Amino acid sequence: MLRSLVGSEMCIRDRYYSMAQQLCHHSLTGCNMRPGDLLGTGTISGDSGPESFGSMLEISWKGTRTVAMPDGSERKFIKNGDNVVMRGACHGDGYTIGFGECSGLVLPNPLEQ
Repeated sequence: MLRSLVGSEMCIRDRYYSMAQQLCHHSLTGCNMRPGDLLGTGTISGDSGPESFGSMLEISWKGTRTVAMPDGSERKFIKNGDNVVMRGACHGDGYTIGFGECSGLVLPNPLEQ
């Protein structure tokens, strides 16, 4: 069984648009935001190399570079059977706010079986 691989770590400060700009974009395009609505950022990538890239597609440079796995194998993409886990938290002076863990198992396309 493949051990865990930390694909990337990045900071929300690396994003291109601020949350205020994203909120304005949503409201200007007709999305009515209400208190309690969850606003996602999409992929956040840093500029300090592959360890700050926000997706496997970026880490493997669109599949042109291999990524070393903990078991010694190499990959260019995620594959069926992989369990993808995302975690996020914001750290402040004396506090941490997080959304916990979001995970999903990559399943084969039923139309290709």
